[in-house]
Amino acid sequence: MRVLVVEDDLRMASLLKRGLEEEGHAVDVAGDGPNGLWMATEFPYGAIVLDIMLPGFDGFELCRRLREAGIWMPVLMLTARDEVGDRVRGLDVGADDYLVKPFSLLELAARLRAISRREDRPRPVVFSVGDLRLDPSSKRAWRDDTELQLSSKEFSLLELFLRHPGTVLTRTQIIDAVWDFAYDGTSNVVDQYVKYLRDKIDAPFGRHDIETVRGMGYRLRNEVDE
Repeated sequence: MRVLVVEDDLRMASLLKRGLEEEGHAVDVAGDGPNGLWMATEFPYGAIVLDIMLPGFDGFELCRRLREAGIWMPVLMLTARDEVGDRVRGLDVGADDYLVKPFSLLELAARLRAISRREDRPRPVVFSVGDLRLDPSSKRAWRDDTELQLSSKEFSLLELFLRHPGTVLTRTQIIDAVWDFAYDGTSNVVDQYVKYLRDKIDAPFGRHDIETVRGMGYRLRNEVDE
């Protein structure tokens, strides 16, 4: 999942970025309210980790503007103040959850997994299509009874396919979801990683579930629809 961290404290931002990347997420960082708002409206993040105290305008205002613009990506608010009024205000402007500093990175990751499932369509704890299964919490995936040994990026790519079975995903959509803002988009990295993934989840099992859609992108066959 691609996550936006909006945090003006450089040390905290670096800690969050490193911790979330270790969980397998692609992470972009914004250091103030206006830049965070711009990035959140320009790129399709899976979730936002949003500090309240920010230069420009605070996290409450940023969240309010996102919701007014019809942008409903999950928002997890961070604050150093454990006050009921702040928690209520955050939820009232559209935040999905609230975490008080200091906090455990493990708890942060768990809360992100929870709020990322809060959409209108079903978001199961374990994603599955046919005999492919993936558990975002434990960072494990299987083909039938065989556990798959995947790199962090391969895992994120498979998770994206399993979240959108039967849907053609363009290379741009894949980059936006799996790679962070620093990626310049000039290489064939998507094609390379699709090949790596095929070599681990398809080829050893005599399957061809990740399909190339000529001129468009890639699709994971949805066996339920066949």
